Amino acid sequence: MSALIFPGIGPMRLDDSARYLTTHPVARGLVAEADQVLGYPLIDRYREAESRGDEGAFPEPARITFLTGCVALARGVTEDGEPPVAYAGASLGGVAAAVQAGALSFADAVRLTAEWGRRANAYFAREHRDIVTQSFARVPADRLAEIRAELDARGEWNEVSCQVDHDFYLLSIREHGLDQLQRRLRAAGGLPLYVMRPPMHSPAFQAFRDEMAAEPVAGLTFTDPHTPVVSDHDGSLVTTADGIRTLLLDAATRPVRWPAVVDTLRGLGVRRVIVAGQDRLWGRVEIMTNAFEVVAVKPDTAMRPRRRSVIA
Repeated sequence: MSALIFPGIGPMRLDDSARYLTTHPVARGLVAEADQVLGYPLIDRYREAESRGDEGAFPEPARITFLTGCVALARGVTEDGEPPVAYAGASLGGVAAAVQAGALSFADAVRLTAEWGRRANAYFAREHRDIVTQSFARVPADRLAEIRAELDARGEWNEVSCQVDHDFYLLSIREHGLDQLQRRLRAAGGLPLYVMRPPMHSPAFQAFRDEMAAEPVAGLTFTDPHTPVVSDHDGSLVTTADGIRTLLLDAATRPVRWPAVVDTLRGLGVRRVIVAGQDRLWGRVEIMTNAFEVVAVKPDTAMRPRRRSVIA
């Protein structure tokens, strides 16, 4: 049995997917639909953002291009007539999972992604301005517990925003303690990676979740998914329209627990996982490669000619 998952967004360039998005029939159609929803040409706007060197937690065109690519790649996957038993997505990948499972239209997914980014930028410009999220690898759970206990002893607020693997985490802290945290991680044998601004996935951001629920999400249409979606927060199976709505809103306030997703997929009997989207992380970590046959479906692989069966 197989499952189809969508990665969380990571560092990316338009050149990594431009040819696919502008020439592949499925991708090109979705880009045109996104253009109509947004009221501007998505690919052109992404190029402009890159040329300006826009920084931060991914400009709007990058986020929507990532979503579009994920959905297009998933629609192009063929499983010899055998559909996946479940979908899952990490963070923004959860929106793509909702689309692929039939619970949210692609147009509404574009609207949600755009509004989420705009409102998050505005919210974190006025609230929690000193909180950042540090990602790091090579720090197992017991060592992280020691580091967090030290932070607690100094009265430093901290929360785990994401667990990717048994030794790969994202920790949210106040920015003044970032340098000290990075030094402590290195001393513990860890590898500090990128820093997220604005942060996400914390109960401290309940007001942002409430804002999203009251306006943009309230205007979207959700339906029951035709295939279960595995929650990236606790591994539960989401099978209703209300459950999908809650799952997407909870991305603001609940940490991502990717090991819980892996446990659920294994419990369903999944042996093969297809990762649809530009991914340098979620399908490649040890917890995934040890549990499943992982098949990466990326823009470059989707553009390769398919072999045709020869009938003698």
